[in-house]
Amino acid sequence: MENRQPSPLSWSLAILRRVGSRADLNVAIADIRERYHFAHLVFLVVRPANRADAYPFYCTTYPEEWTSLYLRKNYFEIDPVIELSRNGFLPVDWSSLDQRSPGTRYFFKEAASFDIGRHGLTVPIRGPGGERSLFSVTSNLPSPEWRKLRISRNHDLQILSHYLHEKVLSVSGLRQSGGYRKLSRREQECLQLLARGLVSKRIAARLQISENAVRLYLTLAKRKLDARTMYQAIARASFLEIIET
Repeated sequence: MENRQPSPLSWSLAILRRVGSRADLNVAIADIRERYHFAHLVFLVVRPANRADAYPFYCTTYPEEWTSLYLRKNYFEIDPVIELSRNGFLPVDWSSLDQRSPGTRYFFKEAASFDIGRHGLTVPIRGPGGERSLFSVTSNLPSPEWRKLRISRNHDLQILSHYLHEKVLSVSGLRQSGGYRKLSRREQECLQLLARGLVSKRIAARLQISENAVRLYLTLAKRKLDARTMYQAIARASFLEIIET
């Protein structure tokens, strides 16, 4: 029998599932970076729920020299990526960021000198308690190959970003794992198949129910998991081991 290798997403979530400390988390994101062939990965908690302190936790594969310089110069104030946490909901390619001001242009030039990656993509995450985080990946691929990688991995990155959000808040103690309403068998099945990349029409055919029923089950699952998006619902269900990904 053929021994099938796990997908990069399944492999990455399995790695993250075993994380129990900040040190483990740094090792995990370095492994995930290698698995996806990115230059670097960064996860930043911009604001925890019901707390005044900003930027309380980060993990990154960036060179220590760049991270130290960033913190010392408080580049949070001029980094346009940080602004995405305030207004953004969808992944943003760094090529679309406003870099017209001299300070921002110098910031990116300085970052490039540390080889953080020619291209970047950031996924903003908003939790149910008002917490906000950012998940970024960078690459040194030529532009056409970067576009292909970005598009092909969009599904994985959306789920990974929300799973990391859950894991980071749990490991850091910034939020205790909350209780969620139990999903029905159908809600769990629909969410499981959605996580595997099936669209509503295919899920309906697989389960022999209507598309409207599939959409209803997914909406109910999202609501029970207190999720803003289906990607967040999938990540939270995986984090709670309700589904397998």
